[in-house]
Amino acid sequence: MGLTAIDLGLRGATSGLFLLIILVALLRHATSQQAVLGMAMSAGGVFYAIATAPFFPKSSWWWVLPILSAQPAVFWLWARAAFDDDFALRRWHGVLWLGIVAFGFALTLGWAYWPALAGVGGRGLALVNLVLALAAAVQTVKTWRADLVARRRRLRLAMLAINVGLVAVVAGAGFAAIPVAVPGGPGSLPTALALFVVAMIAGLGSFATQPAVPVNSATAAIASSDARAADRAPAGRVIVDPMLLRRLDHLMTVERTYRQEGLAIGALAARLDVPEHRLRQAINEGLGYRNFNAFLNHYRIGDAKLALSDATQREVPVLTIAMDAGFQSIGPFNRAFKAETGVTPTEFRREALSRPDRAEISEPRREIG
Repeated sequence: MGLTAIDLGLRGATSGLFLLIILVALLRHATSQQAVLGMAMSAGGVFYAIATAPFFPKSSWWWVLPILSAQPAVFWLWARAAFDDDFALRRWHGVLWLGIVAFGFALTLGWAYWPALAGVGGRGLALVNLVLALAAAVQTVKTWRADLVARRRRLRLAMLAINVGLVAVVAGAGFAAIPVAVPGGPGSLPTALALFVVAMIAGLGSFATQPAVPVNSATAAIASSDARAADRAPAGRVIVDPMLLRRLDHLMTVERTYRQEGLAIGALAARLDVPEHRLRQAINEGLGYRNFNAFLNHYRIGDAKLALSDATQREVPVLTIAMDAGFQSIGPFNRAFKAETGVTPTEFRREALSRPDRAEISEPRREIG
């Protein structure tokens, strides 16, 4: 009974932490995709902690397990929203979640009549969960280098490692028919401990959330020659070395380093002869960018807009303009261009060249100095 008491205590603490995360998000009126998916994942964590606890009635499994089986999909979507600033929820994401739930219900209801078929379906569902866990892990690795938010970089790997491990254990049990989620089963206490650690990390990430610093007159003034601007910076804001910001501005607006193919933040830091973490801090906390690619794309798209509105380059293919600006392919260029301007490059060119005066498009707006 001692281990069972510890198990129940951990699950109670886990449920309390997840509920607190949901409450904080509601009090902050958080409506972003990440916040909504985070609340959904936290609610699923509460549900999972209770449903897999010792003494939970087995008679409820027929409707509990199908909903739990779709939690890896929620976690995958949360990872996409948390670690990809360009991610947008689509209808097919909801269809995927509903499909997994419906398939789970079909398995539980059909177990008494077609146990062999249900067993095969259960292993198929476990495979889907493993694929989703792997996709979440790939998302972490894929965008880790370009992430400029220090807190998010520190928390993402730990959060994903534990979550992916937990999902893998539960999904692996589906392959081997090991009852790790059975109330009072041999895997109950480790599952409770893993859930508690996940809730702790999620709580630290939620309660320590700080909004990205927007580009404004104060941060622009820091990079200017007026050293007194630092005294006017808002309280609590990190003051970035103004000399570093001016050197970065020179590389972007004069040398147009953003045109370099495959430019990474490490290479840019080497050009500036500063540690990579200092450059990350300068771009994030000094200029308000959360992602290095977004920082580069600001200048690249401004460069492309100039070329697209130039009548002398009317016959130059859009792909050539995109690659001259620093993009490696047409797909990312089209997506980034439309996200910033609301129109495709071709539509922008047609509209710009059709204006009688063909008003000159300004160069990429200088963020600093």
